Amino acid sequence: MCPRNGCCETMDSVALNVFVQAAETRSFVAAGRILGISASGIGKSVTRLEQSLGVRLFHRSTRSVTLTAEGEMFFERARRILAEFDAAQAELSEASAVPKGRLRIGLPMISEPFLPVLADFQRRYPAIELDLDFDNRKVDVIEEGYDAVVRSGDVEDSRLTSRRLGSFRMLLVGAPDYFERCGKPAHPGELAEHACIQFRMPNTGKLQVWQLRHDADEPEAQLATTVTCNTNEARLCFALEGLGIAYMSDFTVRDALNDGRLVTVLDDYTTDHNTFQLLWPSGRHITPKLRAFIDFISEHVPLEKSR
Repeated sequence: MCPRNGCCETMDSVALNVFVQAAETRSFVAAGRILGISASGIGKSVTRLEQSLGVRLFHRSTRSVTLTAEGEMFFERARRILAEFDAAQAELSEASAVPKGRLRIGLPMISEPFLPVLADFQRRYPAIELDLDFDNRKVDVIEEGYDAVVRSGDVEDSRLTSRRLGSFRMLLVGAPDYFERCGKPAHPGELAEHACIQFRMPNTGKLQVWQLRHDADEPEAQLATTVTCNTNEARLCFALEGLGIAYMSDFTVRDALNDGRLVTVLDDYTTDHNTFQLLWPSGRHITPKLRAFIDFISEHVPLEKSR
């Protein structure tokens, strides 16, 4: 129920627009010229608005109009209301449009779990051109012109908005025939007696640390390296070929574990959990193409959502 009789019928977007134009130009004649309405029409619209609000909005003279104190207060609110109305119309218009155009997306240097999902996205939105940049370095999303990036771990940057894509854990894996030949380690200290497939971080050149729980009565893990590589695909291949034990993310080895080509060891000692975040610049209107990407990737990336 409208608090003032007749207010709901009179105070529509047209009346607000008339008032705002008159307030900005300080002239009913100038406002009418902009809106294509006669000066008397502007005056009548303002009078009806004043009657519906129960306050006087303008001081009128033969030469000019000026806002009253109440008019000044209402002017600021009316401008914000119209801006929100325009933004809502623009969003509705864009929502009905087909997402299209170029999207520059930054991703870590891994194929799983993203490449199959990106292929599905491209099939779903053929009018969107994906420009994909695979790089493990910490990029400046805004300065380098990315629409969005995917990164692991927590990223603290007030300029960015984030959405959690899901979590993953690290596992120690090897081929069944390797463990038949060499046996399975019972605790991390025994890794010194096994061939270990090491991973060199492409962005730093340092070896990846195998984060394993260490019991006080057991020796710390010392890794005996058999091969070192700097891509996920290479270490997965070497593990499948039975060259040793690899420290890999669960999503990378999921299929190989499911079909028995790899098995895990030391599950009680692998404690490293992490997350993937999707990041994009804050404070910008999200275009239909970026909204489609955010929603699709968030829904379809096969990661654990509950952690």
